[in-house]
Amino acid sequence: MTDYPYVPGLAGVPAARTSVCYLDGNIGKLQYRGYPIEVLAEHCTFEEVTYLLLFGKLPTRNELAAFDAELKSERRLKFRIIDVLKQLPESGHPMDALTAAVATMGMFYPGDHVEDAEFRRLTVVRIIAKLPTIVAAWHRIRRGDDPIKPREDLGHAANFLYMLDGRVPSKTAERVFDVGLILHAEHSMNASTFSARVTGSTLADPYAVVASAVGTLAGPLHGGANERVLSMLQTIGESSPAAVRHWAEDRLARKDKIMGFGHREYKVKDPRAVILQRLAVQLFDEMGATPIYDTAVELERQMADLVGKKGIYPNVDFYSGIVYERLGIPIELFTPIFAIARVSGWLAHLLEQLQDNRIFRPNQIWTGQVDREFTPIDER
Repeated sequence: MTDYPYVPGLAGVPAARTSVCYLDGNIGKLQYRGYPIEVLAEHCTFEEVTYLLLFGKLPTRNELAAFDAELKSERRLKFRIIDVLKQLPESGHPMDALTAAVATMGMFYPGDHVEDAEFRRLTVVRIIAKLPTIVAAWHRIRRGDDPIKPREDLGHAANFLYMLDGRVPSKTAERVFDVGLILHAEHSMNASTFSARVTGSTLADPYAVVASAVGTLAGPLHGGANERVLSMLQTIGESSPAAVRHWAEDRLARKDKIMGFGHREYKVKDPRAVILQRLAVQLFDEMGATPIYDTAVELERQMADLVGKKGIYPNVDFYSGIVYERLGIPIELFTPIFAIARVSGWLAHLLEQLQDNRIFRPNQIWTGQVDREFTPIDER
């Protein structure tokens, strides 16, 4: 029996001391290692931000070049990992394939990540480098196509897009996708990051840590919201103010969730949504607009009038799916792309957890009976 207060979902309960990510949802402030997300999105590449998250500082030009070269050298998959992917059912979800492949990787690259700092660093680089290759390979394998080998002359973002269909993206498309990865790379103690830290606290290897985080991200309450935003916007149909307002009022009256709005942390518009909306406009200028964007903008305007006073504003998922769709990325890859980005944050938290590790062992509040009298089976 305990007298501890029960907090559903551990909402607001500190689970770690960290210097990886700072978030103040009341004012929409998001920072990686003390750098505002707006600055990083404008001036950095995903590789540069990944280095910052992992090692706590922005790299010099030489450090970034060496890190980038190492990532590129680790992109290829062992053929036996490709064989594992080929044995999976074509109807399986890409997140399940990613979980299986990452867990399998641990068997091919054993070592002591706890005591051997160099092996730990190499493992982190290897996982970040190979996740895009796994996702792209599975996407092609399930359609009956051969995987496209990664290219070392392309950056992290451009190479992933290339591995999907063999076409090198435009500079605008590359930059938009690169920033999308930056915006999803880290977000404080979310469910998948907590899962990663819990698994890491047992001293499980980094592959098991990432596999557990991917499994957590696959849940519909965590990853995949941008997929449902697109489906939702398509149901609205007409983008006129009257039609959109009627649709929103009807959903709110029925207390149905409107996907892409509201966030457990933010009471203002998600700063990542602000950046993504600006990127969407840049992308449309080059590739042409999509009617669904007009519907999204009108829905945001109507929702601000209807529920803005309650602190319900667009989150990162509201515009990310629109951007990814315009880039020609299949909807079923939206959540795996989330993992491709967030793995940098997961591994940064793992490295931090290992610095002063203590296994997670929370308490519980007992609600059952005690000291029950046993009845033999013949007397029940």
